Amino acid sequence: MTSKAWYKKPEMIVALSALVVSLVTTVVSIYSATTDRAYAKASVWPRIEIYPNYSGGSQVFSFSVKNNGTGPAIVKHALISYADKPIKVWRDIPELPDVRQSHISTRILSPQQQVEPIRITGMKRSQFIKLEKEIKITLCYCSIYEECWLTDRSNNPVKVKQCKATPSLLFEN
Repeated sequence: MTSKAWYKKPEMIVALSALVVSLVTTVVSIYSATTDRAYAKASVWPRIEIYPNYSGGSQVFSFSVKNNGTGPAIVKHALISYADKPIKVWRDIPELPDVRQSHISTRILSPQQQVEPIRITGMKRSQFIKLEKEIKITLCYCSIYEECWLTDRSNNPVKVKQCKATPSLLFEN
């Protein structure tokens, strides 16, 4: 009597079938987990935008920072320069008249939240436009998953590994 090959025995066929099903299930589970993780990150993606505002009748000018994303934006630091020189506080710009300022560095912006880091009153439009062109604002912010971006007034965020900056250049207000 000849013996059957090991792979033709019924118990081996069942065992190999179970192994194949297990491998397929594992691959599907890994793919599903990867997809779920990507969806979770996308569902809390922050997007900060920076733009100037002008209210003609009242001569009020401001810069606004808004989180137009779907998740909170954790602002790690701000770099602000005027005439290509870093400034620490808004009052370092001598041409600014009456200024109301708000903290922008190291804060959390909820989705759709907007803040005005600076509000200027009593300035003519032409003065503001000239001044506004010399102000550069750069923010580094992260999501709750520690994905980080660097953005400026062009509003084209660039993904970075982490928010790093030279401490002496950081905006303090």
